[in-house]
Amino acid sequence: MSGGSSDVRVFVRVRPTPLFAQDIVGLDEDSKTIDIHLPRDEKLGVVNNKTYDWSFKVDGILHNVSQAAVYDAVAKTVVTRGLQGYNGTIMCYGQTGAGKTHTITGATENYKNRGVIPRALQQVFKEMGEQSDRAVTARISYLEIYNEALFDLLTPLPDPLPPGPPMTIVDEPQGVSVRGLSLHHAADEEHALNLLFEGETNRIIGSHTLNKSSSRSHCIFTIHLESHSRTLSNAKYTVSKINLVDLAGSERLGKTGSEGQVLKEATYINKSLSFLEQTIIALADRRDHVPFRQSKLTHALKDSIGGSCITVLVANIYGEAAQLDETLSTLRFATRMRRIPAASVVVERYDPVRMCKNLQREIEHLRQELAVHDTLSRRPPSSYEPFTDVQMAEIRAQVGRYLDGTLDEIDIVNLRQIQEVFSQFRTILQTPPPKDSAFEDFKAERGGELNRIFKENKSTLAEQRRKLKEVTQRINLIKKEMDTTTQNLHLAKLEREKQGEYISEEGQVIIDEQEFGLICRLKDLKKQYRADYDQLQDLKAEVQYCQKLVDQCRRRLLTEFEVWYNESFVIPEDVQNSVKVSSPLRPSMIPVHKLLSLGEDDQERCEKLQQELLMQPPGSLPFNNARIKTDRKHNYTRAQAQLTPTKKRAGAITSSVKNKPPSMLMAG
Repeated sequence: MSGGSSDVRVFVRVRPTPLFAQDIVGLDEDSKTIDIHLPRDEKLGVVNNKTYDWSFKVDGILHNVSQAAVYDAVAKTVVTRGLQGYNGTIMCYGQTGAGKTHTITGATENYKNRGVIPRALQQVFKEMGEQSDRAVTARISYLEIYNEALFDLLTPLPDPLPPGPPMTIVDEPQGVSVRGLSLHHAADEEHALNLLFEGETNRIIGSHTLNKSSSRSHCIFTIHLESHSRTLSNAKYTVSKINLVDLAGSERLGKTGSEGQVLKEATYINKSLSFLEQTIIALADRRDHVPFRQSKLTHALKDSIGGSCITVLVANIYGEAAQLDETLSTLRFATRMRRIPAASVVVERYDPVRMCKNLQREIEHLRQELAVHDTLSRRPPSSYEPFTDVQMAEIRAQVGRYLDGTLDEIDIVNLRQIQEVFSQFRTILQTPPPKDSAFEDFKAERGGELNRIFKENKSTLAEQRRKLKEVTQRINLIKKEMDTTTQNLHLAKLEREKQGEYISEEGQVIIDEQEFGLICRLKDLKKQYRADYDQLQDLKAEVQYCQKLVDQCRRRLLTEFEVWYNESFVIPEDVQNSVKVSSPLRPSMIPVHKLLSLGEDDQERCEKLQQELLMQPPGSLPFNNARIKTDRKHNYTRAQAQLTPTKKRAGAITSSVKNKPPSMLMAG
């Protein structure tokens, strides 16, 4: 077997048993090799292609070792690196009764025999207390997957259970998470162990032929770690999670003889483990598609197996001859896991609050340094405050004089002034784009929803017209056939009268089968004609209604485009703002030429007044600003008085036609 990644390791733990098959299972702990040898079946003859020998290479063999030794070999490094910001997963896999739960959890009533999870919690809080330069926060979650359903083992179950949204596994930019799964802050080791024991009491177990307290579900105990530097200037922090996974035991249904609920559980367990094995094979083969979404288990472990995560598998085996098939299956799975590519990385993020404080501090230092340079260069000190209205007006006036040719150059003071100068250039020199190209942009962005409704209504109109055409053609054919049938019936009647009519005892004229058939056919054609004619009238009404909707949509689309085009490119922003101050009307509802002339008068008066303000005391600024606003209001009132007021609210289109499809309704 080929060697695996240093970040994916596989250990085999052998359950102690007095019936250990020493002649079949060979353990070489030094070379970390497990050899399986079966006696050759002589009944199959000399030419025999059956496999009798297997050899499996792993990273460690745990045979007749204590729980402490298991933890040191399997989990200690993973927990240490987890506190450094690396994601880690420790997973126990194997057949029912092979010791998975004993390995991952241990005996909760016996401190010496505690498993990986309690020891990991002890190590986490011990190392957290020893870190003087880092502040680490630990949170706990405990997820159970039973019969392809998700359960939170740390949420108390009230009676009766209130309805609520089920938990779901979601893919997020930061990784896979379970929406609805509770996270519990653990202040110390005791609190974390209380959460573990509480979750253990909520687990689903059942009696089994190989284990009286067999786990009937997959459980994922996760320690979420967040580590911040105690130095406030360091905004970088790490987040990591340590997943401790206890998989339900695989089993052969025919061998265990499971029935009823146990049989149903075993079916779900074997199915999910089969999907897990398919996922491992795809990862080991570096396939483009990995079927993580085939089951809840593989989806929940998507970012916990290989990749950028440290992964450790403990393959638990039963070293008895009767369990040889399950042992071989477990060892094959372990060797596949060992071939998964992985390269762990530290998961780093930035604290936005600390970053803002650091940037503010850096800006202040740079300002102080720049002030020193200004002093040494005998330049006036730079200002970092926003420009006042007077300063903005002065810059705008300078740009205007420069464009008119009355000013040869604009004095450069600082970077903020340069930016404002270019902004004024862009405002003054901006020309509206061609309407045809602007209309395409409008339909793709601002008017996208209205354009979509317009297209849907056009499509519906085309479909109704197609149906109308089909019904019209069908009616014409029926009418033609009716005329032919009527003519044939008339000829048959003449022929009957020519040959002499036969009268029945009741006094009725006797006709032949051909004439009778023509009468019946004519009757059917008339019935079909009336039905198609009624349908034709309905379709004509539908076409008229759809045509009305299309026309309304077209007018609405063009109207909204004109409003958007004028407000975006034609009407200056300051004019729009002055109109909006005291009017509920949109600026585009006023004729553009009136608005532009109003804006020019306002602009000229404002610039002239602001130029005069430069030579007046600063105390006169509030008085003059109030006068400017009053003049603007009077100008708007005069412009509005020339308009004919309209009371119809723009954009609202309703219809009294009932039972119409939603796509045919106009958007408000």
